[in-house]
Amino acid sequence: MTNTPPLSGIDAPGFPVSRPDSCPFDPDESYARLRAEAPVAPVRCPAGMDAWLVSRYEDIRGVLTDPRLSSRGAGSMHMLPAYDGRDPLPGSMIQLDGEEHARLRRLLIGEFTGRRMEALRPYIQQIADEHIDAMLAGSSADLVRDFALPIPSLVIFEMLGVPYEDHEVFQRDSEVLMGFDADEAARDAASGRLEGYLAELIGQRLTEPRNDLLSRLIARGSRTERLLTVRELATLAVLLLVAGHETTASMIALSTLVLLEDPGRMAAFRAAPDAVGTAVDELLRYLSVIQFGLLRHATEDVTVGGTTVRAGEWLVAAVPSGNRDESVFPAPDAVDLGRQARTHLSFGFGAHQCIGRQLARIELEVALTTLLRRVPGLRPAGPLPRSEFKLNDIVFGLRSMPVVW
Repeated sequence: MTNTPPLSGIDAPGFPVSRPDSCPFDPDESYARLRAEAPVAPVRCPAGMDAWLVSRYEDIRGVLTDPRLSSRGAGSMHMLPAYDGRDPLPGSMIQLDGEEHARLRRLLIGEFTGRRMEALRPYIQQIADEHIDAMLAGSSADLVRDFALPIPSLVIFEMLGVPYEDHEVFQRDSEVLMGFDADEAARDAASGRLEGYLAELIGQRLTEPRNDLLSRLIARGSRTERLLTVRELATLAVLLLVAGHETTASMIALSTLVLLEDPGRMAAFRAAPDAVGTAVDELLRYLSVIQFGLLRHATEDVTVGGTTVRAGEWLVAAVPSGNRDESVFPAPDAVDLGRQARTHLSFGFGAHQCIGRQLARIELEVALTTLLRRVPGLRPAGPLPRSEFKLNDIVFGLRSMPVVW
């Protein structure tokens, strides 16, 4: 192992959070320097802990696959000023390791196979067409509210068996949980409301099962040695609901904006409908909506990129930086819709790779191709102020996007 001083002995700079004024789609400009000069660098996180910021693609993949680097506190909890490293809730799959994580993933994985997701494509197409019909009844719309949010929301609500008429309540509490501005009490209250609602719904499914994901999870769990508790099911359902629509909704709106801002880019997208999957992966790489990376905790001493990380220290896998690593993606700050970018890190990597990645790809393919085919004159209603970009949320996105045609 290299002779690296422990984090406790380093005066760490602040976590890189800014985006250049010239292009809000680009991550913090310091990442390029870090990749070249200090690929594993100490940072002081908003949560108060110091961590090693890992900025190169290959090192990030290594961090996300190393079983010695725990997912306790995973996600972007390092950005929460009140985060104290608390133990994860039962059922919080993304924050569990080893068999605890694998047990939940095994119960879910059959719901997200490629075949099942492809079977949803006609339903997703129907949703997209219905919302475009509603938009075209007028002459303007908010692309976020009227198109980007409803598509993934309707799909995940339908899959789980959650009544869509309650989506506005879910959306309000989801926004609290995905942002970093609310205090701990507000976050706990939002989480409690969501879990309480879902626990009641799960109670109904225990006595009256239906043909939905929640009912199948209950049935599948009942056939295992360790039954799923109502709390585990509720926490897991919250995770699926929130993660199942926030990231994809953000990608639909941002991708549309990226395409609209460059006529050549738009023309290339429209000219190659058979290559839409390739274009979607390039947009996923370029936008990297999990904007502050993924947190990990060392359970023993490891070496990452030639740097000693000691047991008990934290690491942040800087996904946006890895997706702009010039050694893997030439000219990484450019959008190349023909680039073979499927190896991007936007869905994570390793045991915790996003279980819904195939669904997200299909939703993006259908939403973007349908929108740009049916509304050829689509354009922003005006310049978007920086305040409309979600710059202090777990997921980078847009609060609203007024459009006309």
